[in-house]
Amino acid sequence: MTTRRRFLAISAAAFAVPVAAKAQKIHTWTGMALGARATIRLAHADAPAIAARAAAEIARLEAIFSLYRADSALSQLNLNAVIDAPPFELLECLSLAGAVHRATQGLFDPTVQPLWAAYADAAARRAVPDTQALDRARALTGWGGVSLDASQISLRPGMALTLNGIAQGYIADRIATLLADEGLTDILIDTGEFHALGQQPEGGAWPVKLAQGGTIALTSRALATSAPLGTVFDAAGTLGHILDPRTGLTAAPHWRGISITSPSAATADGLSTAACLMKTSAEIEASLLAFTGCRLESAIAT
Repeated sequence: MTTRRRFLAISAAAFAVPVAAKAQKIHTWTGMALGARATIRLAHADAPAIAARAAAEIARLEAIFSLYRADSALSQLNLNAVIDAPPFELLECLSLAGAVHRATQGLFDPTVQPLWAAYADAAARRAVPDTQALDRARALTGWGGVSLDASQISLRPGMALTLNGIAQGYIADRIATLLADEGLTDILIDTGEFHALGQQPEGGAWPVKLAQGGTIALTSRALATSAPLGTVFDAAGTLGHILDPRTGLTAAPHWRGISITSPSAATADGLSTAACLMKTSAEIEASLLAFTGCRLESAIAT
């Protein structure tokens, strides 16, 4: 089982640079963000130093959002069901997650982590979770069990959160804000979801190719791509990683891939994740109306 959802976005969106842009000696920083490959592309005399500052910010945010670090803020919240004086970024990301939850009629739900754990545990035994296991996990889900304000975030006992469907985009947005506040522009940030800060140094949009076909041009805009079978729990490749909070089952593969652009990579990330559980493009389009500037770029049916 591939355990990182961002593998989809990294493999599904390959970067293409025109010859003119290459003449500007674009500097490409490559590192890790939440356990997966990340890149930042820019042309600037101080590019290595700028990239180093961005890498430090990614590391700081990983200490908040990682599910694979026992000392992260999210892991501590899941362990103790409460965190006092939570980091601003965790509070902000969860607040946005709540907005996406409402806009998608509950299809985007970070409380599915117990369900995800049930599938992962079964996959380790080369099995699938039985009805009883799914029922137990579903009893520990529900956004209504999450309480948050500036002083404290708490969960109903036994609950746990995953932000894998929104934190990658959130980190891209935070890096974009960091660099924009320094007066920088014409940078492409890829943390598994894309955020274009401006355009290419030589002019023109950043062209991003999608594995399922087509190219999306990004200028001062963000892009997220999701697919029901982008990551799977079984060797046959039929049990995808996106889980339906209503049933506990994996998403039916109505789509090979869904790509959404937005001013915010986090918003596009959450919406594209939930869209994998929708049956029609009209349903997807309706969910975007709650956010300014969101656009369905590609929805390829199976």
